[in-house]
Amino acid sequence: MQDPREQAGAAPRTCAAWSETLSEPLAGTAAVAASWLCLEQPGPWGGDALVRSHLDPDIGARLAERAADTGVRVQLIRKPGRHPDTGVDAPRTVYFAHTRPGASWLRRTELTDPAELLDLDFRAFARGEHCGWGVPTTEPVLLVCTNGRRDQCCALRGISLLREMGPRHEGKLWETTHTGGHRFAPTGVVLPSGYNYGRLTPHGVDAVLSAATAGKMTTTHCRGRSAFSQRAQVAELALRENLGEHAGEALTVASEADEEVVLRHRDGRRWSIRLREITLSPPRPNSCGKSPAQAGTWTAERIRLLPDPE
Repeated sequence: MQDPREQAGAAPRTCAAWSETLSEPLAGTAAVAASWLCLEQPGPWGGDALVRSHLDPDIGARLAERAADTGVRVQLIRKPGRHPDTGVDAPRTVYFAHTRPGASWLRRTELTDPAELLDLDFRAFARGEHCGWGVPTTEPVLLVCTNGRRDQCCALRGISLLREMGPRHEGKLWETTHTGGHRFAPTGVVLPSGYNYGRLTPHGVDAVLSAATAGKMTTTHCRGRSAFSQRAQVAELALRENLGEHAGEALTVASEADEEVVLRHRDGRRWSIRLREITLSPPRPNSCGKSPAQAGTWTAERIRLLPDPE
């Protein structure tokens, strides 16, 4: 997926090439959102796609306003390939997903008028209540960011990946607007679990969808689960690697403090993960066209099995 201009030892020219060259850690970089609302919108997308696309900008602005501070993330999606705008009356696919471990679900519906979504109770949706919207679907979906107006890496790498993999996973792969972390392109989020991935490869797409279909997850190229804070994402992935645990719903956050996250397994075991915040050097651009900036992350220093509570 590398831009040919960045090969043959040339200096990195894009944010994704910088991140890759510096081996920037992926863990703890996923978008934080308990629930995801994904609306099909054909045609072009601007940088702020909800108000800069062929979606009525008033509806887009109102959806963003309703979702703000609720824990719901609103995405535009479209089928891979060419993107003709099929008109305002064409049916649109909508996905509703809740990502909390042990309570995750994915529902799907079709509608012709996106304004209907303004009736959704966003706070209830964030808590995991679907309120009767959509019908359950057991097939996971993988949303790959291709929002080139937000960052060129998403277009260069995301579209190339989908061009190759779209026919193999028809109906399970969608293009989507910005999910955060262009420098990790190609990026994707699998629903309903909410696990985010970066630097996706064709093999990675196969592995992510195969695992999700079986109720599992893969830690390879994983950025974290969106239901968790970013430091808890680091803790969970570190514990999964330590245990070799891949069951999708196995772990949840019991508590977290500044430098400690306690994770609970569904079998009752609990672990304390001690974290340390570190600064990454040298500075690197977090988006194409931006000046290099200082970056940081968390690392797991200690994993300790806790005694059974009395």
